[in-house]
Amino acid sequence: MTEIIEGRNAVLEAFRSGKSVDKLFILDGCQDGPVRTIAREARKHDTIVKFVPKERLDSMSETGAHQGVIAQVAAYDYSTVEDILKKAEEKGEPPFIILLDNIEDPHNLGAIIRTANLAGAHGVIIPKHRAVGLTATVAKTSAGALNYTPVAKVANLGQTIDELKEKGIWFVCADMDGEVMYRQNLTGPIGLVIGNEGNGVSRLVKEKCDFTTAIPMQGDIDSLNASVAAGVLAFEIVRQRMSK
Repeated sequence: MTEIIEGRNAVLEAFRSGKSVDKLFILDGCQDGPVRTIAREARKHDTIVKFVPKERLDSMSETGAHQGVIAQVAAYDYSTVEDILKKAEEKGEPPFIILLDNIEDPHNLGAIIRTANLAGAHGVIIPKHRAVGLTATVAKTSAGALNYTPVAKVANLGQTIDELKEKGIWFVCADMDGEVMYRQNLTGPIGLVIGNEGNGVSRLVKEKCDFTTAIPMQGDIDSLNASVAAGVLAFEIVRQRMSK
């Protein structure tokens, strides 16, 4: 379950104490002084703000005393992209980063973070919008991997890819129409981009990638769960790195 903080004073203190607030929900139409102060703090911290009806807040509330504001707080602190690159540098390894586009299921995110840790990836990057954050469910599903694997949240995934390309990292996108992974060179500094199983990687992000890769499949359905796809491709990268 997502960790939430309710009530005006509690939410304001969460921002001012530096907690990682993923989303702020405010009662639609509520514009008094304290609420404006909270909204201003949210904007300062680049938090997503949603104005919702009272029924939505009531259904989210655990105390029944939300006072028109509820904050969804990350169960773990986010790292930065620089933290991820530093981890690779400290290990003396070419960067291996997993980037996730539109992963909204916390169980998928937790499983991917667990896979990232076991595959030796130096970190995971998630977008700020249209994606699940580091909720308590994500932390639990990661089976402790969140303690060791940095997760960075960025405003624009495509822009982050461009910035990392300038640092010598190239990007491969998981896509059913790509070249089979066994026929591709997946060594060197690499970013593996995974989308959700429904829509895959968004067009704008896919266009930023250097090429696409596909997992060979023999069954009757045409897509894998996102966390399974991430696992298969991550360990193909591991295999190629070890055999180099």
